[in-house]
Amino acid sequence: MEFVEVKDKVFRKFISLEQINLVVQQIADRINADYKGQNPLLLGVLNGAFIFAADLIRRLTIPCQVSFVKYASYAGIRSSEEVKELIGLNEDLKGRHVVVVEDIVDSGITMNHLLKDIVKYNPASVRLACFCMKPENFVKTFTIDYLGIEIPNDFIVGYGLDYDGYGRNLPEIYKLEN
Repeated sequence: MEFVEVKDKVFRKFISLEQINLVVQQIADRINADYKGQNPLLLGVLNGAFIFAADLIRRLTIPCQVSFVKYASYAGIRSSEEVKELIGLNEDLKGRHVVVVEDIVDSGITMNHLLKDIVKYNPASVRLACFCMKPENFVKTFTIDYLGIEIPNDFIVGYGLDYDGYGRNLPEIYKLEN
C-alpha cells in the first residue's frame, strides 16, 4: 500500500519491508560479533520497540536474555518532553552487559532518562540499538551504538511506531502526508 489512513491522518509509504529486514539484519550481525561468547541482556523499550526487538532477537545467534521497560513522552504526534516511567526495571543489572533496544530516537529526552536510570544499577556496559533516529531533533549527547537509519523530521507510523496507539501493526513504515 502506497498510502494508509490512521485515525484522521494520511500517511505515505516511507520504508519498505525489505529495507526494514536489511537494517535489522545489519544490527543483529554487529551485536552477534560484539557479544560473541557473552550473555547480554536485551532491554526493549515498550510499546514501540516490541516489533523491532522481536525481529532483532530472532536474528541473534548469541545467548541472551530479554526484558522490557516502558517509558513514555509522547502525546498524539508531539513529544511532551515529560518522561514517565510506566513499567520499570525488574532485572538485576549489576555486572551485566545491557543492550537497550529502541525503535526511534527523536529528541533523545526519553532515552537519556532511561540510560541514566540503567547506570544506577551498575551494569558492566550499556549500549543502545536503535532502528532509526531523527538527527535534526536530537538534543542530547549519548551515543547510539547500533543505529539502523537516520530519517528526516517526519512523523512516522508502522513497524511498532504509532499515532495515538494506532498504526503499530503496519508491517512497513509510513510518514505523515502534509
